[in-house]
Formats: sequence, structure tokens, C-alpha cells
Amino acid sequence: MDADRGAGTVTSTEVTDVLVVGAGPTGLVLACDLARRGIAVRIVDRSPAPPRTSRAKGPNPRSLEILDDLGVAEAVLAAGSAPLPMLKYRDRAPVARADPWAGSAPSPDAAYDRAWLVAQWRLEEILRARLAGYGVRVELGREVVCLTQPPDAPAEAEADAEASRVVVTFAEDRRGEEAVLRAWYVVGCDGAHSSVRKLLGIGFEGTTREDQVMVCGDVELAEDALDRGLWHQWFDEDGAVMLCPIPGTRTGWWFQAGPERDGRGRPLAPTADGFRRLLAHHTGLPGQALTRAELLSTYRVNVRMADRFRAGRVFLAGDAAHVHAIAGGLGMNTGIQDAFNLGWKLGEVLAGRADPGLLDTYEEERLPVAARTLDLTSERLRATLEAIRRPGGGLDSAITADTTGLGVGYRWSSLAADRTHLDAGTHPDASSHPDAHTHPDRTHPTTATHPTGVPHPDARTRPTTATHPTGAPLTADEGPQAGDRAPDAPCTDAATGAGTRLHRVLAGPRTTVLGFGSGSAAVLDEVAATYGGTGVRTCRVYAADEDRAGEQSQEQSQEQGEEQSADRREGRTGAEAGPPGCAVIDAEGHAAAAYGTGASARAEASAGGTASGARTGTIVVVRPDHHVGLRVPADDARSVREYLRRLHGTGHSAARPPEQSSERSPDRFPDMVDAVRKG
Repeated sequence: MDADRGAGTVTSTEVTDVLVVGAGPTGLVLACDLARRGIAVRIVDRSPAPPRTSRAKGPNPRSLEILDDLGVAEAVLAAGSAPLPMLKYRDRAPVARADPWAGSAPSPDAAYDRAWLVAQWRLEEILRARLAGYGVRVELGREVVCLTQPPDAPAEAEADAEASRVVVTFAEDRRGEEAVLRAWYVVGCDGAHSSVRKLLGIGFEGTTREDQVMVCGDVELAEDALDRGLWHQWFDEDGAVMLCPIPGTRTGWWFQAGPERDGRGRPLAPTADGFRRLLAHHTGLPGQALTRAELLSTYRVNVRMADRFRAGRVFLAGDAAHVHAIAGGLGMNTGIQDAFNLGWKLGEVLAGRADPGLLDTYEEERLPVAARTLDLTSERLRATLEAIRRPGGGLDSAITADTTGLGVGYRWSSLAADRTHLDAGTHPDASSHPDAHTHPDRTHPTTATHPTGVPHPDARTRPTTATHPTGAPLTADEGPQAGDRAPDAPCTDAATGAGTRLHRVLAGPRTTVLGFGSGSAAVLDEVAATYGGTGVRTCRVYAADEDRAGEQSQEQSQEQGEEQSADRREGRTGAEAGPPGCAVIDAEGHAAAAYGTGASARAEASAGGTASGARTGTIVVVRPDHHVGLRVPADDARSVREYLRRLHGTGHSAARPPEQSSERSPDRFPDMVDAVRKG
């Protein structure tokens, strides 16, 4: 116990690896990812009960991939519904119907082709249950009131564990006790009014549009008042009402509307009676059809971003770091993707496998994405406001290819390695650097790139591979570049013969080294011998007609397949899951098409394969967050070795007690952060 801090106040001290502040989707995803890695994590929220909100309507395709990796996608899909067709009205009469996803379908490289409607509070329930499975529960009613970071110190000072931790002070509880917690790292996921951000003194530049206001809430309507198979949207000259059925409820609806105003034109606060008046005025339904209203709130278009996403050992994620216009539904989704980017990096550093300099890449990668997302959502809002002025316009104007999240990548990152980058130890060529973006509502000192993505979901020619920075499709022999999202692909488990997907192979808290072609076997063997069981797995991807003899015994393959099946059944997707290697068969060639390995496979086949001594192939290193880190010919073992050393040290001998290295290393990612900030 520490000394008393005042009359009647006793201070207790607790210790953890990571403290997550805020138990919304961002904080819960981060806590789940850390917990499955065996990291000691605590998650707190100042609310006395689990927060409930009605604004976010569900995860987009990229977030669904993340939730799938965490083992909760099936529960999320069961709790929600596919996005509904939109019925648009003018002067109470239906005038147009739109289904933005009518031409969309899952593709070999993406199992999720559309966003999913699910109440945010229900999504949070599912994530809390998953977190509880790791023995971690949200600590409610705990408000952070002070953060004290250790001063900058030389490397030898790291040996003093207590002096190196962040000291977090919580407000007094009902017993008058003030608790103190010490953590290696703290992550503020506590929303737009983040206490963590304010305590750090980090600026939150941007604008709030007082003239763009909407009232929101969860309501119940009388049964059969409206068709629950549609998202109803009334847009009139004097306002609007939007009603979308809440999945999993019999009579629940999301209610959004332009507010009532007083005699001076100022928006009135939302009330149940006000919602009834708006309903009757715009829809023609009797006000009494709205039987209950809760979670009432006023939304103002707020476009802001933190000056930085890190201050020492404290990070910001989700709305604490950036808030967006509501159009496109990217607020919650961008936060979930922040968490997935940060979780594995914290895990590797705290496990003692990676240098703390790896954590610099969180801001390096996510700040430009957030800046671009602010631009994108503001542009989509303008397009939507323009569309609804005309009869037949509606919220479908907010949906574009960019809102799926599948095209977000980090080609400018120091973790997006090519052989030139590895040899030089410097930032890639300037041509791969992101273009500078300045948000129209504020000037922000950052750079960003337009994340390359798939065409609009209405397009029937959606490609199954990545794109160049210019947006030009890659050929089948090029595949994704370093920094791009790693494509999915249906394949067959070589051990069991069961159907699976490449993203199932990538799932869990490990880097994955994919080997295409017989020439990849030697590199995979070296990686397995060096890193097996320490955060890296290998996977040999065989072509349908490729000879598998000699590369892996049937007994080994069967044993690994049985272990993987057991891991899946028992939910072991964390650090305890094994084995470190596997093999799949690319029966229909989708993996080769997605990763651009067709050319090398054809070259090997034409040369007679191993019989003629031609052992070719491709190695693809996929980060734990499903982004390609390195893609090189299979004969370039040196680049693979060097890249894995960056992320995971030198292998079995690399593990060291957490945090016993310097906060910065002079030979890791040199000059990268400065290069990104300076553009």
C-alpha cells in the first residue's frame, strides 16, 4: 500500500502489462487480442454499467475479418443481419428503392463482401464474453484522473521495472479509496472526449458543424407499423426521418432524424414526444405508433484528429484519436482496425521478442489512414447531403468501395519491406510514399495515402487481387505488394482433406510465412527451425498437381492437422495454439491468383520441376494483422531472415524479459517516422 494521500483516503497499488481505458469496440478488440497472446491486460471504463449506444450500425467487411480472427464472427453474424434495401420517400410517398449490395457476392479473396447490421451494444456483449473466456473482465466505474510517465532515461534504467512503468491514478471509489495502477503501456480508447488524451495534453484539431445536427435513439414501433425488411428513409424539404430495424429485436428500430427547432431555429434536445411529432410529420404514421424511445442523443458532425497517436508509453486509438463524419459508417470500424494494428506490436514487445521501436510503426501506419478516412467520410457526407435534396436520393450515396475497408494498406510503412529496403536499411523509394492530404476543415501536419481498394459493390467486375497505388489492377502474376492486405483464398487442408481458407491459416497471434513452389521448402524449414513456437508459423501452399513427396511426411502432416483441428475446436487461437507449421492445397488456383505466384509455378512446370533441378517459388511473409510484410523469390532467404529478425528477433534465442531493452534502437526502422511526418 502507498502512503495516505489525504484524510480518509487509502491508496492501493496494482500492476499490469497493458491498461486499456475505454470498453467500447476498440478497447474490447485490443484487450481480446492482448489476452489471447498471454499478455496481462486490464480494461476499465468510467461508466457504472456497460455503455450502450445506438449510432454505430455494425462492422464493415474488413472488421468482420478481424472479428473472425478473434473467433467471434459467427456470433456477430448470428446476432445481426445483412444490410437491408433502402426505401426512400418524398412527401410521405415512396419514390425510389435502392440496394447498394445487390451486385455484390463473396469472392475467393474476400469471404465478407458487405457490412453487417448489429447493435453496437450487442457487439460489445459478444466481445466482453470472448474476453471473459481469457479470464479478463471489464472493470466498470473506474475513471482515470492522472497519468505519470517515467522520464526519458538511458537503457540501463530499464532494469528498474517500477520506475519504468506508467503510473495511473483512478478517482476515489464509493468507499473513498483511491487506486493506483502501474502499467508498461496504457492505451486510451475512451472516445472523443478522451480523458487520456486530455491528460497527455495532446491537441484534437478539427471542427464541429453546429449546422449539421441529427437526433438519434433506439425506439419501438407498434408491430406491423412498417416493413422490417427495409431501411425506410423520408427526406423532405423541411427535414428527414430514417428508420432501420434493429436485428435481434421484434419491434426495435434505429431512429435518426433532423431535429425539431425552436422559434429562433436552434435545434431542440431529443425527447420521446419530439420523436413522435417528427414521425407523424414526415411519415404519416400516428405518433402513438412509437411506443418507447431510449438512448436519445444529439449528433453533430465532428471532424477531428489528434496531433499524435502516442506520447511515450501511452497510445490513443479509435475515437480518442480521430472522429469522423457519420457517412460511410467508418468511425467504429477505423477504431477496430487501430486496435488490431497495435495489439500484435504490443504483444511482441512485451514478450521480449521485438525491440520497443516496433511500436513507432503504430502511429506511422494508422495516423495517415485516419487522415485519409477523415477526408473520405467528409466527402461522402457532402455527396449524401447533395443527393437527398433530390427526390429518390438517400443514404446509399454514402456507400463506396472505400467504405469496405478491404483496400486499406500501408505501402509507405517501414514494415512494408522489399529487398532494396532491406539492403539499404532506409525508407523505400519516394515514389511509394503517401501523398500529402490536408483536410478541408483543418490543416494537419501529416501524410496519407488513398488506400487502394475494390470497385463499388454494384460493379460485377470486382477484382480478386490488389491494386497499384494508382488504382490500376495488378496482373495475376504481380499479386499484393508489401503493405497490402493479405488476400484470402479457399483451399484444402493437406493433412485432413477438409476445406478451409487461407485466412483461417493466418488466424491467431502469429506472423505467417507462406511458401509457394518447391523452392520455398528450404526457407520454410529454416523459419520453422528458428522461430517454431515463438510467434511465427509456416504454411506450404501446394498447387493442385504439385508433387508433395519428400517435403513433409504423411505422419507429420497428419499430426499437425490433428493439432490444428483440436486448437480450433477448443478455441486456442492465442499464444498457446500450435503447431508452428502446416500445409494447404490450392486446389482451384485461387491462392496463386491472389498472390501472383502463377508465373513462377508455370516456370517450374515448364522446366520439369524438381526433376530438372529447377526449384522456384515465392515466399510471402504475412503480419499478424493480415498485411503483407515481405514478398520475395524463394531463393532470397536472406531477406526473409532479415525481415523476421525485425519483427521477432533472432528466434528461440531472442526471447528476453519484457522491456529489458532500450526504448529506441538506432538500427531499427531508421528515419522512417521523420520521413512520414515530413512527407
